[in-house]
Amino acid sequence: MSGRSPRGGGRGAPPAKAKAKPKSKSEPKPKSEPKPKPELEPEPVPSEGMRLQKVLARAGVSSRRGGEALITAGRVQVNGRVVTELGVRVDPVADEVAVDGRVVQMELPIYLVMNKPDGVVCSAHPKVDERGRPTVISLLRGVNERVYPVGRLDYHTRGVLLLTNDGGLAARLTHPRHKVPKTYHAKFQGQLQPTQLDALSTGVTLEDGTRTLPLPEISVIRDTQTNTWAQLTLTQGLNRQVRRMGDAVGNPVLKLIRVSFAGVTADGLREGEWRQLRDAEIEQLRLASGALESGRSPRRRGGASGSKPPGDRSRR
Repeated sequence: MSGRSPRGGGRGAPPAKAKAKPKSKSEPKPKSEPKPKPELEPEPVPSEGMRLQKVLARAGVSSRRGGEALITAGRVQVNGRVVTELGVRVDPVADEVAVDGRVVQMELPIYLVMNKPDGVVCSAHPKVDERGRPTVISLLRGVNERVYPVGRLDYHTRGVLLLTNDGGLAARLTHPRHKVPKTYHAKFQGQLQPTQLDALSTGVTLEDGTRTLPLPEISVIRDTQTNTWAQLTLTQGLNRQVRRMGDAVGNPVLKLIRVSFAGVTADGLREGEWRQLRDAEIEQLRLASGALESGRSPRRRGGASGSKPPGDRSRR
């Protein structure tokens, strides 16, 4: 190490004292370094988890019954430990599940909305149904997960169609007990008179004797001498209910468009296009079906809320 003084005043010379610079108002104060942002904590895993046999089924390893057989035979491991009890629940994201030592990959839930066009059948067949008609799944280019329509829209009915691989949520959304609202625009043949509107609103008897529930909403959008467009909201979900209701009051439905499913719309999508649901929409569906308490974020494929807008994945 050199023996020179820091100021170079000669060996043994005392270092010169630095003169203090006069403070200048124009000099900016040194900026303090920004504090590093704390890392986000991972989303808490629901305490109930998912049944192990359901994880195996969702991963395509086996059916649920087949998964139960694998578990009781001691062929399934969770985080390296053999599990033989059927009541075990796991976190499909955080826990490692293996069968015969091979790790299985379960598809994360995916939620889509499509603007279903006319002339396409709601079927899980990948391309065409048994009658050769194109299916809604054939329109989902770029989707590798196995998804299924939530409920059905008639072959000639257009509009909002939800698709998902979340069987639990799909079952809740379509179960009559939960009375999930679905809104339609229907073109009725002829003019709907006040008595017919009242009948549709309070409930009509269908051809098989079934009585429809009162409608939360029905209103005339526009009418002419030959037909009437009306908006109506159903919570019952009978097969072909709107068309059968029109037949019951003597005004057949000529066109039918679903414009909302529990508040989720296909606004901005052309016929045949689809997009992923936003986190807020998924939570809205869970709330409508009683599957989620308000304020709890849903877990799905594609990361946490605030990621790239799912609308970027629209397809036609």
